Amino acid sequence: MLVPILTILGQAAWIAPGEAAGLLFRPLVGRLLENTVSLVAASTVAAALVGTAVAWCVERTRLPGRRIWAVLVAVPLAIPPFVTSYAWVSLSDGLQDFAGALLVVTSAYYPLIYLPVAAALRGMDPALEETARALGCSPSACFWRVVLPQLRPALFGGMLLVALNVMVEFGAFSLLRYRTFTTEIYAEYRTGFAGSGAALLAAVLVLGCLLLLAGEAFLRGRSRYARVARFTRRPATLLGLGWTVLPVLAGLALLVALTIGVPVGMVLYWLTQPGSAASSPVLATLSGLVSATLASVGFGAAAAGLTVALAIPLGYLAVRHPGRAATTLERASFLAQGVPGIVVALALVGIAVQLLRPLYQSAGLLVVAYSILFLPLALVGVRTAFAQVPRGLDEAARSLGLAWPELFRRVLLPVAGPGLGAAAALVFVSTVTELTTTLLLSPIGTRTLATQVWVDTSTLAFAAAAPYAALMVTLSLLSTWLLVRRYGAGVAGMS
Repeated sequence: MLVPILTILGQAAWIAPGEAAGLLFRPLVGRLLENTVSLVAASTVAAALVGTAVAWCVERTRLPGRRIWAVLVAVPLAIPPFVTSYAWVSLSDGLQDFAGALLVVTSAYYPLIYLPVAAALRGMDPALEETARALGCSPSACFWRVVLPQLRPALFGGMLLVALNVMVEFGAFSLLRYRTFTTEIYAEYRTGFAGSGAALLAAVLVLGCLLLLAGEAFLRGRSRYARVARFTRRPATLLGLGWTVLPVLAGLALLVALTIGVPVGMVLYWLTQPGSAASSPVLATLSGLVSATLASVGFGAAAAGLTVALAIPLGYLAVRHPGRAATTLERASFLAQGVPGIVVALALVGIAVQLLRPLYQSAGLLVVAYSILFLPLALVGVRTAFAQVPRGLDEAARSLGLAWPELFRRVLLPVAGPGLGAAAALVFVSTVTELTTTLLLSPIGTRTLATQVWVDTSTLAFAAAAPYAALMVTLSLLSTWLLVRRYGAGVAGMS
């Protein structure tokens, strides 16, 4: 996991200072920096406002149809951002600017803030708010002075995820013709095969991600938010909306229409249109659909299996043998969460070309890249699964004469099975919808659902892209639904 990071930093470090200065201090880099920073800042603030407001309405008010709204506002997380971008671009080419990019990424990523903030609101002690109200605080003052400070870990964590995802997003910005570091790195790679410019821009992008991680840790601070006294947890009293119920319902309906209605509606629209209705009169073929679906499912299954297999020893060490070495290994694996996929892919291309030429453009190298990117997702589920297995089972099995391999196969794996399955499902969904790494590392002639949507949309063949987009969204939604239904209890227990 550290090899891609060290490789890209090493490539950048070997560039002569004069050449590096000439490459970095270009007007183009200044424009990329302005575009990226302004969009990250604006989308993070917008997603925080939308996600927090929606979470408050769903969790703390007598909102009609609360359970339905709770599901609907989380669904955009299962729709890949470049599919959302495809929908808006096919609807109007006037959105290929900052406003369009802000609309797309905010629509795609606000659930990353809604979900943790909603969970924090559910677990918050209502006695603090009741005490504040008894001391004369108005509802608004109570929110700003009591509730919001307690939401800080969840809110900052969600904002960090949004900022990181926007900073490394490629597919959505490429379709919107909005230039950021990721789109320029891809362009540099395509024109100057792993050249100096791509390596330097990738190093700047890694530095930006690390700064975001450090900034979030600093803002979060060391405050404690757990209750000291142990009382029976009770739900907070729901607030009546009064005359604001209609505006709130209208706002939620508009949000769902923009984040779900437009992507799904435009995909369905182009499914019913002939190829001549688009700027590029191309139609999808049945063989192409079958081939792309099989490739996506195959890569997803292989990545899920390898990633969970790599996460199992790390999770086991962290739970059963905690210590400095285990903690260091675990923390190092999470560095991938802050490294763009395009950087990992670029580093692996360089390694394969220079040292492992037979692996270049191979399916195996692509699966390894997926495992590097999504190991943190698997590790969270695997670690929690092992933490829920009582130590007494290990001791009882060893006392009965079971060797470690048999203990693992007959005791640990069956008990931790739901958590391991949830981890595999998360990796599978992430792999199926991944675009950037797949574009750079997929074998020649191999097309997945994600890359085919990108290729067809880039050539304005919206009708041809629609079947691939529909299959990918359906596969993503189905996998997410199965994950929640099959492993929902386990996941709920994890949190």
